[in-house]
Amino acid sequence: MKRFDVVILGAGGAGMMCAMTAGNRGRSVALLDHAEKVGGKIIISGGGRCNFTNVEAGPKNYVSRNEHFAKSALSRYTPADFIALVEKHGIAYHERKHRQLFCDVSARLIIDMLVRECKEAGAEMFLKHAIKGVRRADGGFVVETDHGEFASGSLVVALGGLSIPKIGATGFGYELARQFGLRLVETAPALDGFVFSESDRQKLSGFEGIAIDASMSCNGISFRENLLFTHAGLSGPVSLQASLHWYKGDEVAIDFVPQLSREALLEWFWARRSEKAELKNLMGDLVPKRLAERFCELYLPGVATLGNVSKKDLEAFCDRLKAWSFVPACTVGYGKAEVTRGGVDTDELSSKTMECKKVPGLYFIGEVVDVTGWLGGFNFQWAWASGWAAGQAV
Repeated sequence: MKRFDVVILGAGGAGMMCAMTAGNRGRSVALLDHAEKVGGKIIISGGGRCNFTNVEAGPKNYVSRNEHFAKSALSRYTPADFIALVEKHGIAYHERKHRQLFCDVSARLIIDMLVRECKEAGAEMFLKHAIKGVRRADGGFVVETDHGEFASGSLVVALGGLSIPKIGATGFGYELARQFGLRLVETAPALDGFVFSESDRQKLSGFEGIAIDASMSCNGISFRENLLFTHAGLSGPVSLQASLHWYKGDEVAIDFVPQLSREALLEWFWARRSEKAELKNLMGDLVPKRLAERFCELYLPGVATLGNVSKKDLEAFCDRLKAWSFVPACTVGYGKAEVTRGGVDTDELSSKTMECKKVPGLYFIGEVVDVTGWLGGFNFQWAWASGWAAGQAV
């Protein structure tokens, strides 16, 4: 049996941040993972360049049953702190829209940085160690693996969620939470595309590959980003953002002309009533031609030019363009979802240390916790912040 002060399950971003933080405090640390390599999600993020944080990350950018829980960790380990670490290692990066930060070269540099920091802090990594079980013993914990047992006074669960199983995601972190009597908030795939119902698929069939600037709203939250039509429904950044706030049966609304208010759109049409061009051709200045043609077929059937449209019908048509609503059948699922919404109920944890209130010495960090960020570097910032907070306490 190998003995350490701290055993961390999961060598992703949160786990490595916790390991280096605890190691730098003089704690002996073992980092266990069933995978052959560390940082599976880091390497595939941001198109291989890792959207490692967002300059403006704050509690408002996260979904949780307790909207205040993330404040403590996020305020004590900020984007500026991680940026300083990146700059310390000489990693070149750049800022994109919405204050997202990416590596100039490769996400591999972020992984190498974290591995180097862990080694310098004395944390030991044990990869290709399948975890078979965890039990309480001698006031601490014993982790059984296929390579022997590891004992520690503190145990940190950084096993992530169910998203992207092809890189090793499992539900084992949730199983451990249940084993120790912790409540879970229902999980769901998030930052994910929407799948149309059959009726909506028929309405908007044949649009695969069309991309458009659009605004999407769900449960009172709106985002404006690129919208992409797929063979199954909708994807693109705006769909991914909205999916984080969507629950089965909820309605989603799309504004296909976000650059104009409803009144301005109506005026735009009204000013062109005398033109003899077909309505669907005039609309080519607003939306892609195929979408314009379909909307005319669906909502102004038999109408060729604007001169034949009454003001009442034109107002209704504008309403459709500005707030086309649908109820998704589902999202694409965990296979492509970037994150898992839900997880360990934050009421079970200390917001300062991430320690379980009723199981001293047991900590949960990162995606396994019911704190889920928007698209754009926010989930990595939660991984860094929650890992750092636990690393200061274990």
